[in-house]
Amino acid sequence: MVGNERLPAMATFSVWVQHSLMSKGDARPAALLIAGPPASGKSTVGASLAGTLGATLIDQDLATGPLLSVIVSLVNVNDIDDPRLVTLTRAGRYETITRLAEDNLRVGNTVLLVAPFTEERRNLHAWEELVDRLHRAAGGAVTMIWLYLSREELLQRMRARGADRDAAKLSREQRFIDQLDLGPPVGPHIPIHAFGSVDQIVRSILTQLRADLALPSTA
Repeated sequence: MVGNERLPAMATFSVWVQHSLMSKGDARPAALLIAGPPASGKSTVGASLAGTLGATLIDQDLATGPLLSVIVSLVNVNDIDDPRLVTLTRAGRYETITRLAEDNLRVGNTVLLVAPFTEERRNLHAWEELVDRLHRAAGGAVTMIWLYLSREELLQRMRARGADRDAAKLSREQRFIDQLDLGPPVGPHIPIHAFGSVDQIVRSILTQLRADLALPSTA
């Protein structure tokens, strides 16, 4: 892709996959997973990339946020990363987006999932289990895209966006940043430095996808 051009309407990710599988005689919907630490731009980049690719967007915050808010009020916490809340909700939240992805894949939709995927990033067995579920749904490729930033870049981004959900973290800023795990996923992934404009980051992702899947240029 050159300059600020968007992919042509016909050059969707599903068509790219069709090109990459041409020798096999079929094309199957793919699953893209956008992961990264807090403030790495997962939701913003994911929404832009899904629109560009014509993929179904499944953002964990959007899909599970309303119910999570109810649980937050019941357990009286103000940080969605509070261990008490995570213990109660993590399995259900990830099961929700995984089932949504499976259903979309079965009807032929390429999906783009947005979530931290913390356990899947650290635990190879957890990653392989998720890949197996998504692959069995439609037989297509499953790819994790890892958005990374330095600690300084993350703090700068978090301060600038001023989100309510960051208040607890910024109130103990040094402790938060010291405990933050910024290590890359243990499984196969595409690393993307999430610095710059959303369009620049999306173009970087498209370039890497094209290279990894041996797809034709759309420039």
